[in-house]
Amino acid sequence: MTSSQAACLRGALQVGYHLLDRGSSALVAVEQTIRILERSGLFNAGNGAHRQLDGVRRMDASIMEGERLRAGAVASIEGIVHPITAALLVMEETAHVLLVGPLATKFAKYHRIELQKHQPTRGRLSYGSMLKQMTTKGDRHGTVGAVALDRSGTVAAGASTGGIDLMLPGRVGDTPIIGCGVYADNETGAVSMTGWGESIMRVAVAKTICDRLGQGKTAGTAARWVLQKLVTRVNGSAGTLVLTPRGQFAISHVTSHMAAGWWDGKGKPTVRDQF
Repeated sequence: MTSSQAACLRGALQVGYHLLDRGSSALVAVEQTIRILERSGLFNAGNGAHRQLDGVRRMDASIMEGERLRAGAVASIEGIVHPITAALLVMEETAHVLLVGPLATKFAKYHRIELQKHQPTRGRLSYGSMLKQMTTKGDRHGTVGAVALDRSGTVAAGASTGGIDLMLPGRVGDTPIIGCGVYADNETGAVSMTGWGESIMRVAVAKTICDRLGQGKTAGTAARWVLQKLVTRVNGSAGTLVLTPRGQFAISHVTSHMAAGWWDGKGKPTVRDQF
């Protein structure tokens, strides 16, 4: 984690906390916190999103609140700065949960979500060349996310990503899949994931953690148990943010590092790359 990334995370935590302190909903706090990270260009989301093998940025995002289990998501959306806002609009302005591809982009543009500055794409590869490159394992991945608890006792979770290195055009990971990349339920808790999406989807990690919370497990115990299952069952890798309606939280990962932090309004926000 660079010093710029750490400073951005601290700033995002402060914005999210102050919104909650002034009475905003957990949903608003999650969206606004993630927007800061998307805009920064310092993370694999929004302005900093990875490009797929054809040189195009296709991004995914989702958001969920725990009171009525409302959720919204977008997948393979292009050309906008804030996919998390597009996901929120899907939740608030439609009867749907997930919009994908060019029509998700059209939806975002209709709602006047800020566009990214045009950047030239790299040279075109044949599909066969893309398939060959895809077989080489890439290590760069990452998702920005947040969980929050508001004064009413409602939890919310969100995530936004540009995917992983060496993605075939059209690849979608766990982030926009409710129950995999995010989940929020006032009866259990809120979870936001980062990591290797293909493994996270196969274990439905976010919902599985919430189910463990519902069985009376602590945030830390639930997170560690499910992440260990991810490793042993599918050789996966991931990190998670977990928050219960009682304010208990955990930051846990089975990767070498995970840039994350928390703040309760006292002192300075805690930001580290290992937990």
